[in-house]
Amino acid sequence: MTVATTDEARPLLAGHHTDSADAARQNGANNADPDANIVIVDFHADGSDADNPLNWPTPFKWGIVMILALMAFTVTMTCIAVVPLAGSIGRDLSHGERTKSASVLLVTIWELGEAAGPLFIAPLSELYGRYPVMNGANLLLILSTILCATATSVPAFVAARMLSGVAVAGNVLNPAIVGDMFAPDERGSALSAIFLAPLIGGALGPAISASVAERWGWRVAIWGCVLVAVACEGMLLTCFRETYKVEILRRRARQLTRESEVGGAGGKDGVVYRTEFDGDGGVGDTPWTRLRDSVFRPFIVLFGSGVLMGLCVLGSVLFSFFYVTSTTLSDILLERYHLSPVATGLCFVSFSVGSFFSVVFCNYSLDKVYTTMRDAHKGVGQPEFRLPLAVTGALGIPFCVTAYGWISELVLPLPLLLLSLAMVGSTLMLAMIPVMAYVVDAFGVYSASALTGIIVTRCLMGTFLPLTSGPLVDNFGYGWGFSVYGIGSLCLAPIPMLILRYGKKWRQASAYTREQ
Repeated sequence: MTVATTDEARPLLAGHHTDSADAARQNGANNADPDANIVIVDFHADGSDADNPLNWPTPFKWGIVMILALMAFTVTMTCIAVVPLAGSIGRDLSHGERTKSASVLLVTIWELGEAAGPLFIAPLSELYGRYPVMNGANLLLILSTILCATATSVPAFVAARMLSGVAVAGNVLNPAIVGDMFAPDERGSALSAIFLAPLIGGALGPAISASVAERWGWRVAIWGCVLVAVACEGMLLTCFRETYKVEILRRRARQLTRESEVGGAGGKDGVVYRTEFDGDGGVGDTPWTRLRDSVFRPFIVLFGSGVLMGLCVLGSVLFSFFYVTSTTLSDILLERYHLSPVATGLCFVSFSVGSFFSVVFCNYSLDKVYTTMRDAHKGVGQPEFRLPLAVTGALGIPFCVTAYGWISELVLPLPLLLLSLAMVGSTLMLAMIPVMAYVVDAFGVYSASALTGIIVTRCLMGTFLPLTSGPLVDNFGYGWGFSVYGIGSLCLAPIPMLILRYGKKWRQASAYTREQ
C-alpha cells in the first residue's frame, strides 16, 4: 500500500519537487524527477514494503502500543501520585506552613511544563523521528523525578515538577505514533488502549502513594515512580522502533545515495535520492533552520485552522476539570467527610473507573461509528465521523461537574460524591478520545504538530483554571462555585456538534486540512 502525502501538509514544508515521472525505481525509489535528476523515494505501492509501519505485522504493532501504554501509565502515575500528598509535601518543604494555592500549584505546575514540552517534542519528532525523541524525553523525565524526590524547598520541587512536565513526550506522540502504524478505520482500538493506561495510572497512583507516604514518607513514594520509569525506558530502548514515515524514507534516501556514490553514479551529474518532504538542500536549508521551522509549525497549524482552535478551547476547558476536581477532592473528603489519608487516596479510583468505562465504550464503538457513517456516505470517510461520541461527552460534563459541587456542598452520601466524580471522568474521556482521533485523521502526517495545539492549550488551562477553585469556593461555596464551571462548559458544548455538521466545509478554509 502506497502511503501518499496529501497536499494538506504541503504548505508546512520547505520547497520540494512535486512532479514525478512514470518510471518506477527499485528499492523504494518510486518516482523520478527528470528535470533535476532527482529520484523521489517512497514506499512500494504493492503493500510489500516491510519498512512501511502500516505493513508491519499486527502483533508487532500492538506490542508497540502496549509499550506506549505502559509509558503513559508511568507518566500519569508519576503526575497524579503527588495529588493526595501535596499538603504534606508543602508543609514539609515550607517548615510547617501551607497555603491552598501552593498545594494546588504543586500539582498543576506539571501542566505548565507539559505545555512547553510539546512545542519542541512534536517538531523534533518530525525532524529526527519518534524513536530518539521518545527516549530522550523519558530520560529527562527520570532525571527530573529524581530531583523531585531530593528537593529541599517548595521552589525546587515546583521547578522539578515543571521539568517533569516538559519531558512528557507520550501525551503528544502516542496518538501520532498510532496514526503512523494504523489505517484510519483501525485506529480507534489502539487509541482507546493508549487512553486506558493513564486511567489505570491515575487510579493506582494516589492510592499507592498515600499508602506508601503514610508508612515511609512522600519521598519514598516518588522514588518508586523513578524505578517504574527506569523499567519503561529499558523497554523503549530495546523494543521500540521508528514509526515516522518521513524519517524512515529519509534514511532510505541516504542509504540509496551512499550506495549510488559507492557505485560511481553519484556526484555532480549523478542521481540524487530525496523524499518529497525535503527541501532542495540549498542555502539556508540546514538542520537548524528546519528545526526552527518545525518549532513554529504547531503555531502555524493551530492559527491556520479555525476548526482546530475551536477544539482546543473545548478540550482545554474540559480537561481542566480533572485538576479542578482532583485538587478539591482531598479537602472535601478530609474536612467534610472526615476520611483518613489512605481512604482519601483510594477515592481517587472512582474518577478512573468512570473513565475506564468510557474508554472501553470508545474501544468498542469508535471505529464502528466511523465505518457506519462512512458506509452511509457511499464509502467516503471523513474525519468528522469520529465526533458523534464527543457530542455526548461535551453535553454531559457540565451537569456532572455541577452535581459534584452540589453534592459536596450539601454533604450528601459519599457514594453519590464518588458517582459524580466517576461521571466527570466518563464524560471527559467520551469527549476527548474522539477529538484526538479526529485530529489524527484530519491532519495526517503532521498530526503531532496539530495535536500540540490541543496539548498546549489544555496544559495551560489545566495549570491556571484550578487556581480559581479556591476563590470560587470561598466566595460562593462548592455548589454555586462549581455551577460557574458547569455554565461555562455548557456554553462550549455545541462546538463538536457544529464541527460534525459543518466541519467538512470549514476545513476547506484551512490550507492544512483542505481536501483536494
